Amino acid sequence: MAPATQFEVAQPPNDAISSLVFSNDSSHRLLVSSWDKHVYLYEIVDEQANLINKYEHRAPVLDACFGANNNEAFTAGVDQQVKRCVLNRPHNRRANPPKQALLPRPLRSLLPHPLPPHLRLLGLHPPHPPPLLPRLPPLVIPLPGKPHALSSSPTKLVVAMTARLVHIYDLPTLASATTPPPPWQTRESSLKFLTRAVACMPNDAGYATSSIEGRVAVEWFEDTPESQARKYAFKCHRQAAPEEEGGGDIVYPVNALAFHPVYGTFASGGGDGTVALWDAEAKRRMRQYQKFSEAVAAMGFSGDGKYLAIGVCPGFETGMEDYTGGLGRTRVFVRELGETEAKGKGAK
Repeated sequence: MAPATQFEVAQPPNDAISSLVFSNDSSHRLLVSSWDKHVYLYEIVDEQANLINKYEHRAPVLDACFGANNNEAFTAGVDQQVKRCVLNRPHNRRANPPKQALLPRPLRSLLPHPLPPHLRLLGLHPPHPPPLLPRLPPLVIPLPGKPHALSSSPTKLVVAMTARLVHIYDLPTLASATTPPPPWQTRESSLKFLTRAVACMPNDAGYATSSIEGRVAVEWFEDTPESQARKYAFKCHRQAAPEEEGGGDIVYPVNALAFHPVYGTFASGGGDGTVALWDAEAKRRMRQYQKFSEAVAAMGFSGDGKYLAIGVCPGFETGMEDYTGGLGRTRVFVRELGETEAKGKGAK
């Protein structure tokens, strides 16, 4: 059995991490977006993650995803633009990706490939279509509230919004739509406070959400009494307060969720600087990793489940008065998992 190892990427971002994602067809390319107005591309080789390029933007970058292959990426952020990056450029060459779309508001999230050709981005202009397919007009999906997080499974798209609203869209329906269809399902979040993250199960069965109040909820797509009776929520990412401060719990936001692509277990990362691994079916915590020096801001598993990337940076858990950015404190770790480390109780 191969033991787990963990290493740190060289030359991390200089400010808070907004997202990180592995490429679709390689477990060795990692894309990280940051509030320092850059997107970073790392290559993992022999237990090292080295910076091979970075791409400058005009404003903080809030999300990034790979495109049709590991040499193409799309980015979005505060500059209200979706941009396409060509990743096989010489190291340290300043990139000026062509404008892909300009919208009236900052862009929060992108959907990773693969999805139907014109649904790579929610409500935005489509990327270039494959050969023999026509360029379709953008499918703009109006939302009743500000979106905080979104995630997709093979056939579903989950959008978590303000006022505890959750819309679930059927991707095959969207793929054939010329006008925005209604949501496949509309739900109220099982969590009482603001949603921080959402992640869909890789087996297309359901999703998990997390909140600023140290809780995670697990739900299933099937809208039957039996299926809905299975949903549950639990407390996590809390620490006992000192007795001299009155005791009780110090509650931290759960900033990141990620499902393992092979075993279907999931990881959560919180403002307490810890990462925990959970078995959704057995409703139990499998393990909790070491405490990091800063809050966990983003996480992602590689497509083969071999690596878990963890982005840590200063959060606002103690207020914003003394926040000076993440220079010297923002770090990215990559954990190479043991062979059965993420395997749940009922996994084969």
